[in-house]
Amino acid sequence: MANIMIRKNAEGGLVFYLPKRDIEDNITSIEFDAPEKWGGELKLANGGVYYIDPIPAPARLPISLRAKRLDGVE
Repeated sequence: MANIMIRKNAEGGLVFYLPKRDIEDNITSIEFDAPEKWGGELKLANGGVYYIDPIPAPARLPISLRAKRLDGVE
């Protein structure tokens, strides 16, 4: 599992950042996006897929989390 950061971009979309590998990409979909359950499978614009344990939606971004890579794309 890797430490990641999720923040909002200027257009209001979510951005995924993996500091250890200096990977930054837009999140194209998030499995759970409700106030009571946020997270799950994250799909990135580059085709990468990561998983974060669902949590209540964060009050503010950026947020640091632990994520597991589900595929081999970087």
